[in-house]
Amino acid sequence: MKKFILLSIFCCQCSYGQVFRSYSNEFLTIGVDAASFGMGRAVTATTQGVNAGYWNPAGLVGISDYQGSLMHAEYFQGIAKYDYIGVAKPLDETRTIAVSILRFAVDDILNTTQLIEDGQINYDRISLFSAADWAINIGYANKLKFKHLDIGINAKIIKRRIGKFASAIGFGFDAGLQFREGDWLFGLMFRDITTTFNAWSFDNKRLGDILAIYDDFNEAILNDDDPYNDDTIIPTGIPEKIEITKPKMQLGVARSFPLGRNYHLLTSLDLNVRFTETNDIVSSSAMSMSPSFGFQLDFDNLVFLRGGVMNFQQQTQFDNRSNVSLEPNIGLGFNYKGIQVDYALSNIGGANGTLFSNVFSVKVDFSYFR
Repeated sequence: MKKFILLSIFCCQCSYGQVFRSYSNEFLTIGVDAASFGMGRAVTATTQGVNAGYWNPAGLVGISDYQGSLMHAEYFQGIAKYDYIGVAKPLDETRTIAVSILRFAVDDILNTTQLIEDGQINYDRISLFSAADWAINIGYANKLKFKHLDIGINAKIIKRRIGKFASAIGFGFDAGLQFREGDWLFGLMFRDITTTFNAWSFDNKRLGDILAIYDDFNEAILNDDDPYNDDTIIPTGIPEKIEITKPKMQLGVARSFPLGRNYHLLTSLDLNVRFTETNDIVSSSAMSMSPSFGFQLDFDNLVFLRGGVMNFQQQTQFDNRSNVSLEPNIGLGFNYKGIQVDYALSNIGGANGTLFSNVFSVKVDFSYFR
């Protein structure tokens, strides 16, 4: 039973079933930049600079020199590590390119497939492995001749590896646009616009060790006389080698408000759309939608206070009552002479909202050092 639990990560990532998936490469939906996390990730219309390469590549337009960004976060009480680095460079007054790298990983996972041999337990046969997801994003943005309209495209290369058990290579494209009119900002982002393709390869011997564990577990279930056991059988067989991720869409609108001489307020709303049925507060067999709300209050573009709510979900309790859950976020930031340091306390959807992640990021604008 312990072996089954320790190897559950492998089984979740190499899932069985349909090739065309509603949920795949989910590490790419987490986000980057503590400032954006603090606003509840409602930044499709407002994102600017190097981090826009992730949120909406159209926002890359407008930087005057090199920009760089770093971020680190830990999830599930430090079990998973999430890191990001990005750099952007203007080609001219109307075009910008950006490159970023993301890594989401669980390291030092116990591999207990060889723990028992010939009926004997040998702890020396336990080894460690990592389940790591990597992505390289290459973004390009262009300011159009149509006034205040920018477009951008993002190509992504994905590498996923689960120890020596399995690995995958994939690619896909995102596209977005932004439009500004006075104090209003609008954004549209299509993720996986051409669908995103992942091709998996497996180590057959190591995969056989895992399937053998499932066979033993299934046999134990079938021979269990416990009347409360529902005799659930875990499927075994060869996982699908091809995954195709469905497109997603984000629509954003925002407005800025001057508050006196030195204060400014930015409010933002995003509508996050998946073309599948989920637990979102608006859902049908064709699509589902969940809003995100965020605000940013700044003093002279020097000190920032941020807040937001996101991930509105319908939940059904044990007594069949339904309620709506949400994830709150708060954040702080400081910007001085081209160096911006941000922090966010972000809810990652833990039980009763008790699992939070501390997110730190730094952004550097090299135009201040010329």
